[in-house]
Amino acid sequence: MRLAYVDAFSGASGDMMLGALIDAGVSTAALTEALEALELPGWCLDVRRESRGAITGTRAEVREMGSPPLRRFRDIHHLISTSSLPDTIRETALRIFDRLARAEARVHGIALEEVHFHEIGAVDTVVDVVGVVVGLDLLGVQRLYASPLPLGRGRIMSSHGMLPVPAPATVALLEGVPVRDGGVDRELVTPTGAAILTGLCEGFGPLPDMVLSAVGYGVGAHPADNPPNVLRLMVGEPQAVFARRRLLMMETQIDDMNPEFYEHLMASCFAEGALDVVLVPVYMKKNRPGTLVRILLDPSLKDRMAARVFCESSTLGVRFYEVDRVELPRAFMDVDTPWGVIRVKTAALPDGSVRCQPEYEPCREAALRSGLPLPQIYEEVRRRSQEKAAKKSGESSR
Repeated sequence: MRLAYVDAFSGASGDMMLGALIDAGVSTAALTEALEALELPGWCLDVRRESRGAITGTRAEVREMGSPPLRRFRDIHHLISTSSLPDTIRETALRIFDRLARAEARVHGIALEEVHFHEIGAVDTVVDVVGVVVGLDLLGVQRLYASPLPLGRGRIMSSHGMLPVPAPATVALLEGVPVRDGGVDRELVTPTGAAILTGLCEGFGPLPDMVLSAVGYGVGAHPADNPPNVLRLMVGEPQAVFARRRLLMMETQIDDMNPEFYEHLMASCFAEGALDVVLVPVYMKKNRPGTLVRILLDPSLKDRMAARVFCESSTLGVRFYEVDRVELPRAFMDVDTPWGVIRVKTAALPDGSVRCQPEYEPCREAALRSGLPLPQIYEEVRRRSQEKAAKKSGESSR
C-alpha cells in the first residue's frame, strides 16, 4: 500500500505532475516504453534538471515533431481505447479525458463528441495525462491526495481567444474542490492539471499521515520564481494498515415527506459525492414516525450537499459534525470468469489477508445473461478473486 500527496503550493499542470513523478523515482526509460503502447507518432520526452528560485527539480517536456492533426474527443477516445495499454491504465486515462471533454463542452456550449481539444488535444497533453497514470502505477501508488489548489488571476490568450484566469474549463473541473487565491497574475492550475487531480485524487486537504519514502519536484514551463513554478509530490506508506480521514456527518430528521421520495433523495446524495447515506426509522414529537437521514461526506462538499438535500426533501435544516473514519486500504481488480471480466473490490486486512467483494451490478448482469442464480455467480467470482489475490500476494512477498 503506497499513497502520494500532491503539494500544489504553486499550482498544477500535466507536465509538472509528470516531472514530479520522474523526480520521485519513475524511470524515464520505463515510462517511455509504456507510452509506446499508444502508437502515437511524432513526439519525444525531454527530461532535464531545472531550477525555479531556490528549488531544483525535473522538467519533463514533450517535444512534438511535425504538425499534429486537430483532435476531437472521439479521436482521443479511439486512440486510447484501441491501444495496448493495461486495462486499468486505459480506463483511468479515458476517465480523465472524459472529464476534460465534458468541461470544455459545457463552457463552450457544444456537443461532447464535437469538442475540439486544441491545446488539450495536442500530443503533449495526451502524453502528460497517460504518462501520469502510468507513472503512478510504476511507483505503486494506490491512493492519491492533494492540497487545496491555488488559483491565479488575470487573462490568458488561447485558441478560443482571450480567457479569464483561471480558465473556464478549469473552474468547471474544480467544482467541489477547496481552492484559494494564489496571489499572482498568471495561470497556476491548467485544465489538464485540474482534470488529472480531480480524476485521481481521493481528497483535497492536509497531508495524510505517512512514512515518507520519496519526494519529487516537477518544474513547470513558467520561469517565475515567486512563487517558484514547481509542484511537490510526496510518496510514502501509511503508518498503520488503517487509513484515517477527517469527514463530515450531515443529519436531518424528516416526518412530513412522501416515503417514495427517499429513494430519489439517496440517489441524489450519492450522485453529489456522498460516501454513504443511511435512512434510520425514528419516532419524533407527538409520537410521529419519521426518518433520520445521515450522510457521510468530504468537507469540501458541505454546501453543495446541503443545497441538494434542501432541494430534494422537505427538511428545513441540517446539522454537521466532524467524524474520523478509520478505513482499510482498498483497491479494485478485474477477474476473468466464464461470464467475462468482472470487477472486484479488495480490502487489505490487518492480518495480511485480503477480503474480496465482487461488484453487485456486473454479477447481476452476468446472472441475467447466463440464466444462472446470482448467488452462484457471486460465489464463483469471489473464489476466483481470492485465488488471484493470494497468488499476487505470494509473488510480491518473494
